[in-house]
Amino acid sequence: MKIFLAGATGVVGRRLGPRLVAAGHDVLAVTRDPDRAARLRRAGMPAVVLDVLDAGAVRAALEGFGPDLVMHQLTDLSTGSSAANARLRRVGTRHLVDAARGLGVGAMVAQSIAWAYEPGSTPADEAVPLDTGAPPPREVTVAAVEELERAVATMPRGVVLRYGALYGPGTWYAEVGRIAEQVRAGGVPATRDVTSFLHVDDAVTAAVQSLGWPAGPVNVVDDDPATGLEWLAAYSAALGGPAPAVDLAGPTRTRPVSNARAAALGWRPAHPTWRTGLIPGAPARSPSPAG
Repeated sequence: MKIFLAGATGVVGRRLGPRLVAAGHDVLAVTRDPDRAARLRRAGMPAVVLDVLDAGAVRAALEGFGPDLVMHQLTDLSTGSSAANARLRRVGTRHLVDAARGLGVGAMVAQSIAWAYEPGSTPADEAVPLDTGAPPPREVTVAAVEELERAVATMPRGVVLRYGALYGPGTWYAEVGRIAEQVRAGGVPATRDVTSFLHVDDAVTAAVQSLGWPAGPVNVVDDDPATGLEWLAAYSAALGGPAPAVDLAGPTRTRPVSNARAAALGWRPAHPTWRTGLIPGAPARSPSPAG
């Protein structure tokens, strides 16, 4: 299969490209950074420099390669700006979809998120509505996710991977990552908010397997959703940080997320719980299934 890999140098994309090549696919790696493109080429992977916010350039790149599938793993998180990431989701996705449809590309797989569901106490499956009534600043993220998923759904086969909070090497939860630094500084309070985590390597495995999945959204999360009251203290201690402040006053707009559909499609996480990956050295336990 010829795969146009947009976001080839992101935390998922840089692991995904070699996996796709090893599986026998013809991959064109796409990045907006010329230096990263040069490194990919030196490693033996064809690469192009592309700004997906430029509609004409997107169409030209797709037309030149002629893919069977567009693998959309784009994010804009280098500055931590939710507005920049939302713009990429809205505008970049629309450019990719419009060009792909115009050129007769049959399929797209796109990265989305699992923490945009409307709040609740039961595990969310893919039929639960997104949190379209969210207040600022969450509304910016949810609205962009909704627009991304709506665009991908217009493809002949559009698969949306709703990833959990990614941890592992190169993520914000890595030892030198953005969230790790905030936690060491005592800047993250423990709340009742529920997080469904996902190791980055399990995200990559899902992306590879999704090449054969039917259209629609799929939650890709581990088996062990947890509140901040549970995971944050252990994570901070593992980083050598202070015991986090506890905030029970604020409202929560979160809920656990079910990975039942992904399991039915054949995906199972190699890291079923954050307790043995996010928290190095913690004793393993068997988590309760997320649904």
